[in-house]
Amino acid sequence: MMPVRNAVGTLEDSTRRTAVYTAVTANTLVLAVLLYSYVSGRTPTAYWFFPIVWITVGVWALVRTTPDPADSRTTYAAAAIGAGYFLVLAAVGGIVTPASGPAVGLTVQFTELPPGWNPAVLYDGSLVQFAVVPYSTFGYFVLAYLVYATAIEARGAVAGGLLGLFSCVSCTVPVIASAFGSVVGGAAVTTAVQTQTYGLGTAVFVVTVLLLLYRPGLERLRRLRRLRS
Repeated sequence: MMPVRNAVGTLEDSTRRTAVYTAVTANTLVLAVLLYSYVSGRTPTAYWFFPIVWITVGVWALVRTTPDPADSRTTYAAAAIGAGYFLVLAAVGGIVTPASGPAVGLTVQFTELPPGWNPAVLYDGSLVQFAVVPYSTFGYFVLAYLVYATAIEARGAVAGGLLGLFSCVSCTVPVIASAFGSVVGGAAVTTAVQTQTYGLGTAVFVVTVLLLLYRPGLERLRRLRRLRS
């Protein structure tokens, strides 16, 4: 067993590291936005700062998340769930959609939109089209990684394997919430920006991250399992 003093020191180091990474990320993004505003001569608007929230919260969640040790079978199954979750978000959030116009090929935007929105990778093909916007794509990756970590933890908390993930309300609600958030928050780069819509999508993203990060329902299931064993 780890000595109490060492455990407290480790916890303090982890908290300090999380705070440093989060602060550096937020400050860097704010400076990048202000620099872009100065160079482009454009006045910042609310939607310029949505990527700052998504990316900062995402970095904070990644630094705080360490998946539990697990056997290979559990790890692969959890990875498959996380990958499937990302694909669902990519489809619902508009990253990948069926083609709806003429095939113009691949384009990359560097300067037309502020940091976080750019560099945006756009592709219009004869069958599919995709719009990879950095902040939302990163946000979906973070959610998928948290689902992966949750699936591993659910394996240890609930009898019945990874299916126990879906026995926990606080684990399944984010699946619906983040899909909803990607609908209201995701849009092609060329679509007119609706500040309230992106604000709602950002709020849903933050709440989803918190639910997947803290997973209160799993702790309850773990206690019930200990009482029954």
